[in-house]
Amino acid sequence: MILFPAIDLKDKQCVRLKLGDMKQVTVFNDDPADQAKNFENQGFQYLHVVDLNGAFAGQSVNGAAVEAILKAVKFPVQLGGGIRTLADIENWLDKGISRVILGTIALNNPNLVKEACKKFPNQVAVGIDAKGGKVAVEGWAETSELSVIEMAKRFEGAGVASIIYTDIDRDGILAGINWASTLELAKSTSIPIIASGGLASMDDIKMMTKDEMQILEGAISGRALYDGRIDVKEALKILKGISA
Repeated sequence: MILFPAIDLKDKQCVRLKLGDMKQVTVFNDDPADQAKNFENQGFQYLHVVDLNGAFAGQSVNGAAVEAILKAVKFPVQLGGGIRTLADIENWLDKGISRVILGTIALNNPNLVKEACKKFPNQVAVGIDAKGGKVAVEGWAETSELSVIEMAKRFEGAGVASIIYTDIDRDGILAGINWASTLELAKSTSIPIIASGGLASMDDIKMMTKDEMQILEGAISGRALYDGRIDVKEALKILKGISA
């Protein structure tokens, strides 16, 4: 079970949003590369990065910050936000990103995702962000009529490395991950699921160790790490099965 620390990039800074609202933003670090290095030094094994401006613009906006992160760390980095073409995917993989996350384009052009999975095996993930159980796109600004499970089923057997599932209604408010809907999704597909949105405390970390949760690949944490609500050393020990 992997605990992914999150770096959300807005205007070249590490931020966290509240409920996916770009107007409700808290800046936690002006130096994303420094933040990434801190996470690596703390013992995390994988980094989750989102270009928030890019998600709205439909193209990379914080590319320089992402490249600085890649130069600063050795652990694998997955990136989402504004990646909409095969050229975008190839560009980021060539620069050292381990896995790209496709969100809006996965809804609008699922065939591109399938083509990308064939061309770049095990390096393409799909981000499914939900409001009220429906898929949201364009940086969470728009909601579709497609359910989360319906979207996941579109990619069954396509070679998607994982699905990052975010419950926007809980994101950034420390309400706890929506484990019920996350497990429902995980049981509906063979694609590994990464939970995101609302991881709030050590209780969520302990929840990740339960037998029924082992169907998941992991969970992403943002604000709770920045706020110090998660004891990183203890959390990583717990997830490795070592009593703290």
